[in-house]
Amino acid sequence: MSKAIALREDYDASRVRSIARRSRHAAQSRRLLALAAIYDGATRGEAARLAGTDRQIVRDWVLRFNAQGPAGLIDRHGGGAARRITPFVMEALAQRIEEGPIPAAHGVVRWRLCDLCAWLHEEHGVSVSVSWLSRIVRSENFRLLTARPRHYAQNPDAQSVFKKTSLGTILNFVRCGDKLLEEEPPHEH
Repeated sequence: MSKAIALREDYDASRVRSIARRSRHAAQSRRLLALAAIYDGATRGEAARLAGTDRQIVRDWVLRFNAQGPAGLIDRHGGGAARRITPFVMEALAQRIEEGPIPAAHGVVRWRLCDLCAWLHEEHGVSVSVSWLSRIVRSENFRLLTARPRHYAQNPDAQSVFKKTSLGTILNFVRCGDKLLEEEPPHEH
C-alpha cells in the first residue's frame, strides 16, 4: 500500500475548521471538515466516512487543497461549450442580414433562417440548426421584417371603398366581376 499524501503544513486542524465555519459553500465546508479530521490524526478512510464519500475522493480533495488551498475545494463549474460562431463570423452574418439578398443572384427576396444556415456552412464551415441560429439572430436584435404579400388580383377600388365607408354602406354593395355597384338587395316577400 502506498503512503498517504501529506497535507500542507501552513494549515492546521483549528484553522481549517475556522475556514469551514465561515465558508458560504456547503460542499467546501464538508471537505474542509474531512481534512481537519486528517490533521487531527484520522485515517483517510475515517475522513471519507465522515464526509460520506470514499477514499479516492478524499485523496482528490487533498491534492486540490495542497495545490490551491481552501479555494480549491469549492465546486468548479465548466463554462460550457465554446461558441460555434466566432466574432468574425458573427460580424459577417450581421452584414449579410443587413445587406439583404439580391433576388436575381440569390433567388429569394428576404433571408430565411435555412438560407443563412446553408450560407454559414458553405462560407465558414459552421453547421448550426435553424432554431439555434434563430436564438443567435434574435440575441443580436435582428427581427423578421417583411412586407405583407399582395395578391395579384386585388381590386384597389374595393379596398378604398372598404376603408372609407361604414359597415352599413359596405353591406349594400354587391360585387359584380371587377365593378362595384351600389344597389339595394331585392326583398322577397
